[in-house]
This record gives sequence, structure tokens and C-alpha cells, in this order.
Amino acid sequence: MTATVKAPLTKSARQSRIAELIERETIGSQTELAARLIDSGIAVSQGTLSKDLLELGAVRVRTTSGQFAYALVAGEHGPGSPAAEARLARLCGELLLSAEASANLAVLHTPPGAAQFFASAIDKVGWRTILGTIAGDDTVVVISRDPSGGAAVADSLLNLHAN
Repeated sequence: MTATVKAPLTKSARQSRIAELIERETIGSQTELAARLIDSGIAVSQGTLSKDLLELGAVRVRTTSGQFAYALVAGEHGPGSPAAEARLARLCGELLLSAEASANLAVLHTPPGAAQFFASAIDKVGWRTILGTIAGDDTVVVISRDPSGGAAVADSLLNLHAN
């Protein structure tokens, strides 16, 4: 019996899966990562995988056992970095379908499978006005520190979407 390999629905969903694999497993090469993606039902070319790793800020680092493995480097896309903010602006344009507010909450809608990836990008920007995010499959709830700050958060993300 042969497994059916499906293409990812979106680039963001594919990158989300790549980030998840890198954070959960020791992945030593692009070949190994491509095999793990195929196991997940995601076929990807070597060129696309290289671009995805670059965009995610993934680099090969030496582990404590002396082997090399991919890691997501916080410095490039870490809290408050210009790269993190630029990445969030790009992702707002690609993923943010709508944003609504209620009290200290902003409810964001994304394409299916992209919410966790998008929430992670919001978290990595490190805005002091945001307490945290909760993500499902296609919905992100952003919690503002200000009891009535949900509208400001939603507006900020919509403004990034427009730029």
C-alpha cells in the first residue's frame, strides 16, 4: 500500500509544519526534513525547502551530542527585532483574512492550518501591549494587556495588512 502525498494548502501551512518539526525533532539535513514532510503528506522540492528554511530563520547548529541539527534562531526573528516585525507585516498581508475586537480580545481569522504559525509570528514580535495568543486551526485570539485594548490590537494588525 502506497501513501498518498498531497501538496500543502498554503506556503504558511507548510512553513508552520517545518517549524513544528524542527522544534520537536532533531533534524540533521534537508533530506531528512523533506522525508519527515512527506510522512506528513507534504511534498516539497529542495529549492522550496531551502527558501522556507531561510524565511523561517532556521540554521544548522551543533547539538550537545556533537551532531548538527536545524534550529530556529531567535536572534533573527526574536522579540522586538526589525526582522520579526517585517515578517509579521508580510504574514498579515498573506494570512490575515479578518480581525474583530471585543474588550481586551482581538479575534483574527486565517486560512485553514495557518493560525498557529500566524500566532507564533505575533508572539515573536514581542509587542508589550499583547499579553499572549491562543491559536486554533484558522482562528487566533490575541489578548491585550489593556482591558479595552482589543480594538487597538486588531487595528494595528489590519494596518500592517494594508501596508
